[in-house]
Parts: sequence; structure tokens; C-alpha cells
Amino acid sequence: MSTYVYGITRASQPLPEQLAGIGEPALPVRTVRSGRVLALVSDAPAELKAKRRDLLAHQRVVIQAGAGGPVLPLRFGGVSPDDETVAAILGEHEISYLERLEALEGKDEYNVKATHDEQAVLYEVLSTHPELAARQQANRAAGGGSYDQRLEFGELMAKAVKEREMADALLIESALAPLAASLRRGPESGGWLANLSFLVERERREEFLEVVRALAEQHEHLQVQITGPLPAYSFADAN
Repeated sequence: MSTYVYGITRASQPLPEQLAGIGEPALPVRTVRSGRVLALVSDAPAELKAKRRDLLAHQRVVIQAGAGGPVLPLRFGGVSPDDETVAAILGEHEISYLERLEALEGKDEYNVKATHDEQAVLYEVLSTHPELAARQQANRAAGGGSYDQRLEFGELMAKAVKEREMADALLIESALAPLAASLRRGPESGGWLANLSFLVERERREEFLEVVRALAEQHEHLQVQITGPLPAYSFADAN
């Protein structure tokens, strides 16, 4: 039977006596060891699908195992042919895994996403671009302006908003990066102007969160969303 892998820890790390993994009923989690590292594994279900129940179970195993020390979490769906293959991979990469675990010691991942409040950013752009505000007033005075005038104004506004998105993304990154041990930029998708993952030392957690709150309060056109603490998926490099 194939082996499902949740994550990698130090062999010396204390772990819960029982961990319930994916599957229905939940499959028991066991360990596969090689040298100074071990993998948290279970049997792989015959049909592995990203159901909410199993996604949560995978996350729960990683979080519970992480209570005793750092874990290199694998993303959902990591399957190996068998335990022997897992052990061979652990042995081959033992040193690099130990280095990554050391880098994650005492740290958590936080994901910060930001987007613009549509109306607020338009007001912000007009207030900082007097030439655009003047065009808007001129168009209004002319009953809305001609089609070409409206089109040109719309294109100029779209360009200004895009420039503001880039500036705000840099603002967020510049404010938070000094408080983090590491930073990873996520894919540009879902309408977010910023999608950033930070590896933050636990002793700097409150300082980091306070700066996130301040960014949202001081820039009303920004909608900032923070998720964490999370297992350090973005910084594991274990897959």
C-alpha cells in the first residue's frame, strides 16, 4: 500500500502518542525514521481527493506535531510508493532537512493579502492627482464629456489605480519585511494587489501584528487580510 506523508521532523522531537490522519475512518499516523529525521505518515487511501475533511485532517496532524518543535510540512497529496522509499529519501536529504528545521525553529508563517476598497482608492487617486480631478470636473461641466473624453479619462484612471496598487504592494512589503526572518511572494491571483507570506519569530509576533493593524488603519483605501500563525508551508522546501 502507498504511503501518505504529512511532514518531517527531528527524530528527537516529542510527538503526541496518537495522531489521526486522513481517510474515513481516520487512518492512524505513524513515523518512518532515518538517522536524525523522521516522517509523519499513514497509509494512503485508495482514492485520495482534496475533500475538506481530509484537508483539515492533514493540517491538524502538522499543527499537533508542531507543538513539540518545528515541522517541515508537505502540502496535501504527498504520496510515496511505500515506507522504504520514504526512509530512503529521508536518508538522502537528512542534512538539508535538519538545516531547514533549524531555520524554522521558534517561527510561524503569516500570510498577508491586500486589495483596494474600490471607491476609497478612486477618491485617493483623485486627491493625489489634481490633473485627473480637473479632467473629471471638466467632463462633468460638459455634461459628462464626449465619448473619447470619457474613454481617455477612464484609461488614465485605470493606469493611476494600477500604479497605486504597485506602490501599496511595495509599502506593505517594506513595512513588514524587516520584522520577518524570511519572505515569500505568492502568485498574483484573486484580485489581490499583495499576497505575501512571512516567516516570523514568535517573540516578534505582536510587533508584526501591530504593524499589520497600523497599515489597515492608516490607509483607509487598503483592505488587509492576515492569516496565521500557520505551519510554514511556504518555507519548508521539503516536497
